[in-house]
Amino acid sequence: MPTQRLHLVFGGELVDPQKNVFRNVDDIHLVGMFPDYATAYNAWKSEAQRTVDNAHMRYFIAHIHRLRDEESAGSPTEELG
Repeated sequence: MPTQRLHLVFGGELVDPQKNVFRNVDDIHLVGMFPDYATAYNAWKSEAQRTVDNAHMRYFIAHIHRLRDEESAGSPTEELG
């Protein structure tokens, strides 16, 4: 089975357009989880273009697949879930 390369697209209004600090974490827009970078990029681009008139709005692509190395053993807390 091929390795999945999951990507999360999310965004929201920033306190300052020069920094990556959200004004209100409760208002973060979770666009979705995507199976590859290409589809995540298309979703990101769509949201970024939709909010282009607001300089404080930013959308990001998080490379979820980079957060965990599937070859290494999991932590004890991962086994509890």
